[in-house]
Amino acid sequence: MGKTKLHVEILRHTLEPEELIAMAAKLCYSSADIDGLKEGVSKKDQAPFVGKLMNLGHLSPVEHASFTFGIEGVSRSLLAQITRHRLASFSVKSQRYVGEVRDRKEDGVFNYIIPPSIEALGEDAIAEYDRQMEQMQQWYDGWVERLGNTGEKSNQDARFVLPNASETKMIVTMNIRELLHFFELRCCERAQWEIRALATEMLRQVKDIAPYLFQQAGPGCLKGSCPEDKMTCGKMNEVRELFKNL
Repeated sequence: MGKTKLHVEILRHTLEPEELIAMAAKLCYSSADIDGLKEGVSKKDQAPFVGKLMNLGHLSPVEHASFTFGIEGVSRSLLAQITRHRLASFSVKSQRYVGEVRDRKEDGVFNYIIPPSIEALGEDAIAEYDRQMEQMQQWYDGWVERLGNTGEKSNQDARFVLPNASETKMIVTMNIRELLHFFELRCCERAQWEIRALATEMLRQVKDIAPYLFQQAGPGCLKGSCPEDKMTCGKMNEVRELFKNL
């Protein structure tokens, strides 16, 4: 173990999400029964209708579809940020029940994230960071032993010496409306680098499955002026180009 990198994959998603959302939206304005509505929607390409729906901002129907992601190679610092999105559902690896000692392999160090800004300082800085992680592993091991090495009872207090850099793993489910909100905030250049990388990769993957639902998804500046006002990153054109080609 040791240094690790972001990995994201879609584990499950609503089947035919664009068709389901079209059905939900058309129900609002149709006198047809459910069977008739299903037949009418299934016989026609719903992509243009869904695109129009998104342009109009009629978003309540998109809450019927969701995506579930497996995420690993992210820090406990990121966990504190993503769980602020309270309309999502989370299952997170426990540092209490899963001890860092039992997870270790040859190098004997827990998985951790190294910020790109530290990597950019060069090999000496990276080596220093690695040594600090090794020291924290030793502190953790020491407390586990002194607390009796009794599994969760010792892990739960020994973990207090572990850093925000410690890797965590999670499964996250969001409906499409919350995903759109998540992308608007977290794909922004002013978002912290790690959650921005996560959000951007999640967006890339969902666009492959439901392109019309996510054709305008991304930071707020894609749809108008920068919502950050005086705190703008100043790179709106570059950001727009990036997400246009995502």
